[in-house]
Amino acid sequence: MVLDFSQSGINITFEITEDNTVILRHFSFCNEDIERTKKPCWCNIVDVHISGENPDDHHFAKHTGTYGGKNLKYVSHSYTENQFGNKLEFLLTDGRMNVTVHYQFYSGIYVVRSWTVVENISDMPIGLEYVSSFAYTGFNDGMLTPNENIRLFIPHNSWQRENNWKEYSLSELGIEKNTKFSGKRIMVSNTGSMSTKEYLPMGMIHNLETQSTYLWQIENNGSWQWEISDISDMLYFKISGPTEQENFWYKELAKGERFESVKVCIAVGNSVDSVVEQLTKYRRIIVSNNVKSLGMPVIFNDYMNCLKGDPTEEKILPMLDKAAEVGAEIYCMDSGWYADGHWWDTVGEWKECDWRFPNGIKSIANYAREKGMIFGIWLEIESMGINCPLADKFEDECFFMRHGKRVIDHGRYQLDFRNQKVRDYAMSIVDRLVNEYGVGYIKNDYNIEIGIGTEINSDSVGDGLLEGNRAFLSWHKEVKEKYPDLVLECCASGGMRMDYATLSLGHLQSVSDQTNYVINSNISAAASLAVIPEQAAIWTYPKVGVDDSNVAFNMINSMLQRIHLSGALADQTDSGIALIKEGIECYKSYRYEITEAIPFYPLGIPQYSDKLFCCAYRYPKCIRIAVWRLDTEDSELYIPLNENICGTKILYPQNNCCNLHMEKGGIRVCLKNKFTAVLIQCNLV
Repeated sequence: MVLDFSQSGINITFEITEDNTVILRHFSFCNEDIERTKKPCWCNIVDVHISGENPDDHHFAKHTGTYGGKNLKYVSHSYTENQFGNKLEFLLTDGRMNVTVHYQFYSGIYVVRSWTVVENISDMPIGLEYVSSFAYTGFNDGMLTPNENIRLFIPHNSWQRENNWKEYSLSELGIEKNTKFSGKRIMVSNTGSMSTKEYLPMGMIHNLETQSTYLWQIENNGSWQWEISDISDMLYFKISGPTEQENFWYKELAKGERFESVKVCIAVGNSVDSVVEQLTKYRRIIVSNNVKSLGMPVIFNDYMNCLKGDPTEEKILPMLDKAAEVGAEIYCMDSGWYADGHWWDTVGEWKECDWRFPNGIKSIANYAREKGMIFGIWLEIESMGINCPLADKFEDECFFMRHGKRVIDHGRYQLDFRNQKVRDYAMSIVDRLVNEYGVGYIKNDYNIEIGIGTEINSDSVGDGLLEGNRAFLSWHKEVKEKYPDLVLECCASGGMRMDYATLSLGHLQSVSDQTNYVINSNISAAASLAVIPEQAAIWTYPKVGVDDSNVAFNMINSMLQRIHLSGALADQTDSGIALIKEGIECYKSYRYEITEAIPFYPLGIPQYSDKLFCCAYRYPKCIRIAVWRLDTEDSELYIPLNENICGTKILYPQNNCCNLHMEKGGIRVCLKNKFTAVLIQCNLV
């Protein structure tokens, strides 16, 4: 029996085979009209591996031939309408466990959100070692071989080198079409508490021949895994949260207990730009706050290329004056405000240092309000320094533990938010900052990597990590509900936890800790793949004592997303201050439209090797494009655009650094000097 649930631009059909196995026969963009030849025994909709059972396949390290994939049989399905669109659920069973596979569709958006729930219905415990959140086998089509027509995009991510997408053929990554199947897989995974320290929890497939494109994200703030390989002349991709094999995760279910896998989202389309558009729209749905209603304020933070964790009243007041002068609306005091000496391994009490603030932090907050600004403060609430006085007053059960010892990383302990004492302590800190200091903005940073997890109250260290991750998110949600006007920035050494489990709750994401504004342009240009623009906080930290072109370049790095202003403003030249003010005034003229902006890549996804490049956003009535020239003799860039343009103008800077011409099918930009940038608007017919 074939079940067709195609909708909202998605062609998706399932089949219930003669032996009651449910397979995903077709999943693609609706305009694609290709008949796929499937081998049903490998096309199951879910893979579950349980302890003591046989993975019936010559699978090597691949997650194929799992017990659940072979033995779970169809019981029923439901198809209902809800606030988002339509919801499809398949109930499968083997007599010992019920497995429900969820597919959430969204009205008018070409995405599917998928996850799996496993319930033990037997009298004996069931040990889970792997549970897929989404599985699809047979996406390869066309006359060419997969080696020739499939391109895989992998988002490398590292500290100060975020958003580094690379395109590969399958053969470049070791999968060659020379046998029915291979033991080789392409696997991308993260283990630990920094969910994006090596890769973003994303991936993308593009078929050069059919143009079929898939873009996915994994919504977990810890460990996760996805893989691509071949089986029986077909290509598959499987997406999951933590696994035993890759991430030290194991979960034992007693009778009646349930486990829900992490949620994933898959967008379909016929180009890279089309799937990025769909994922952007989806992210705006799951973000559980209205960023626009908070006013899209310009933020000044005194860390980057500024006070660098050494704030005092004497240093802050002149900086605050200048921040207000140029148009910032939030002043966020960064790290070090609590420290009498070395601040790194003493964090945890979150009390102001008296000698730094002889009149108290409350006086600073009051002064900021007199200047018309919201006062913000930096925290690292999930960590406690090993030399914090509170560390000896908290029981071991309050921290991550392994081998009977507290886990230590970089001079810090990891707090376990499953523990009520920890939750109460953390909320008391927020209460004090909001109610005593008058804080309206909190930057919650995270600077340790706690590794594989904790053995406390868990079936495995990976289970402890996953449950600890989820507990922190639930606490974060409590903070939002208690203080709905409090602006919450997410940060983890910049972009080391840039996932949409975290970002569904946060208002902003610090995209990078990069201190070099030139390199930051490459990071900024590709940030829209990772974070919607209204959440992407990009540092703008003009240097002092250099040409004013660095000021304009800095401003443009952030002007299509969120301005995260810093730098030694109090020491900036008059001309530099004028350029900053000009940029902020320009930004404020369109900032509310950013919540509707759709990113696209007329020259392809920006690369770190690019020296002359752009990023573009489509708005209802115009296109805005940032263009950068780095250390290259090339000065001209032709940008193809598929829209009807009725006029162009330079938004910023107004200093004659650029020549701009409309041409058939696009625009031509000439940046006269190296290390300059320009912001352009193209009006649409």
